[in-house]
Amino acid sequence: MRILRPSTKGPSNCILPGHFIFAVGIGPLPGGLLAHHYGLLAPFWFCGFASLVAGLLALFAVPETRHLAQSKVITGTKLPPFAVQLKMLWKNIGFVLVSGVALSHALTRTGGLFNIIPIIGSFRIKLPYDEIGIALAIGSLLGLCAVYPAGMAVDRWGRKAVIVPFTLITGASFLLFAFADTFLFFAAANALWGIASGIGGSAPAAYAADSAPPGMNASAMSLFRMLGDIGYVIGPILMGFIVDIHGANTALLLATFILFSIGIAFARFAPESYKPGM
Repeated sequence: MRILRPSTKGPSNCILPGHFIFAVGIGPLPGGLLAHHYGLLAPFWFCGFASLVAGLLALFAVPETRHLAQSKVITGTKLPPFAVQLKMLWKNIGFVLVSGVALSHALTRTGGLFNIIPIIGSFRIKLPYDEIGIALAIGSLLGLCAVYPAGMAVDRWGRKAVIVPFTLITGASFLLFAFADTFLFFAAANALWGIASGIGGSAPAAYAADSAPPGMNASAMSLFRMLGDIGYVIGPILMGFIVDIHGANTALLLATFILFSIGIAFARFAPESYKPGM
């Protein structure tokens, strides 16, 4: 975030979710091949080795950006303690709402898409495994195709103009999943989710970065990412519990309600953080 100008945060930020979407879509293929040929432990060893390589690259090849943040702070000023910075961020209604958007999407993604959707395809619609994989791949590929154009749109029309539609469209995709009863219906829901995730992948992070006071990018983005990670953790637990008690459709309808609610709240109360030409 520190090395980006406000006018380029959208397309630049799309690189991260773009790689994430691609990895989610393609990851099961090499993982399955490794497990098939070398045993179930092989994918974990490979992930550990890849993570080690990535960490070493980050440590030795990525330049430090701390001085960029310090250069934006007015000379003679001193940043408040970290706890005070967090309180300042919590008073920013736009930052709070966009963090809620990130949490909601993470919660519904891991709790709904990663856990419930494959079960619906297999047990309710009774699709063969290859058709389930094709449907999921369709969503991932369409999301990957939508990422960079969406990043350009974020800087052309503003962050809010992208965040609101992608949140509502994601909610609509879970509504489609709840009523899907054929392969085409199932694939269409995956396609809608993939396009929505690609459209909105970079916008919330760009909005959160815009909301950070000078010198507080680290505090803002760490809090923003933390809330998203919380959603990743509690999503499978919450949605799995609801599926056990009330069924898969109830969990998917809850996901729709959560996304519609935060999307409408963001549309109503969050100010636009960036205007074209800034």
